Amino acid sequence: MLSTHRPTRRGVLRAAAGLTTMTALGAGGVLASAGAAHAAGDGFGLRIVDRDESDGRMWYYRFATDAIGWNPGVNVLLPDGYHTGGRRYPVLYLFHGGGLDQDFITFDRMGIRDWTAGKPVIVVMPDGGHAGWYSNPVSSNAGPRNWETFHISQLLPWIDANFRTHAEYDGRAVSGFSMGGFGALKYAAKYYGHFASVSAHSGPASLRRDAGLVTHWANLSSAAADLAGGTVYGAPLWDEARVSADNPVERVESYRNKRVFLVAGTSPDPVNWFDTVNETQVLAGQREFRSVLGAAGIPHEWREVPGGHFVRPDLFRQDLDGIIGRLRKA
Repeated sequence: MLSTHRPTRRGVLRAAAGLTTMTALGAGGVLASAGAAHAAGDGFGLRIVDRDESDGRMWYYRFATDAIGWNPGVNVLLPDGYHTGGRRYPVLYLFHGGGLDQDFITFDRMGIRDWTAGKPVIVVMPDGGHAGWYSNPVSSNAGPRNWETFHISQLLPWIDANFRTHAEYDGRAVSGFSMGGFGALKYAAKYYGHFASVSAHSGPASLRRDAGLVTHWANLSSAAADLAGGTVYGAPLWDEARVSADNPVERVESYRNKRVFLVAGTSPDPVNWFDTVNETQVLAGQREFRSVLGAAGIPHEWREVPGGHFVRPDLFRQDLDGIIGRLRKA
């Protein structure tokens, strides 16, 4: 089992006028006061090129980063009362699904502000590419698309440096829908010490079943929508070690001592080919994953509910309560 990881905090906390303020990493690596607005700064390979911190809860940033060939965005949803006290909060990293209409704003469009009203948690919602699969691809003809590097090596420590978080294993959860649910399962296993809770809402959990259907789909969708013909796992031959490293059913021990929450639909739209193939594969893969978790004696929660491949707000709220219950309290 891997040891618990504690990222080094590059934000320096100072008390002023009875409030806790944050010193953020400024341009050129110089520490500069964030001031009364607690403004975030550059660091960890990220340079802020656009921002909006005017909303009481939803703060937006866009970054220049060598990891991605364009400037990805992130929404950071702060809890009620964040600006009026000095408490630290647990963090949920929430990943969107695949598709040309999916990005870091997806969950805001769906109503994430209402879903989290009154909840003592910070929610971080980053770009993950239209078909980035939360991976560093084997090949890209469109410039760098290293989403795994961006999320894990850059964004995660940047969040801990610029916001009042519990920067530890028991302070973080990861969740997502569809492709994002796969990303959550993948990151929770590969980076064991980063996340104490993992959730997959209609997220695939098995890369090799049915002759590797999900792996083929990752390659085809990434080639068409993200990589200009490149692929996540390699084609015509896969990088087998990479597939195994990312495959939840092959990483079962990495979910031990975590909260695991899985959702899948049981009755996809019979006239919608995409919905039927997607959720049918999700359901079969999650059942396989649950089987290996059970055989290993690893506790997990699961919901099989009517319907197909879509976000279910009631189950997200249920999941959120479980996440907050598992993580270190604000």
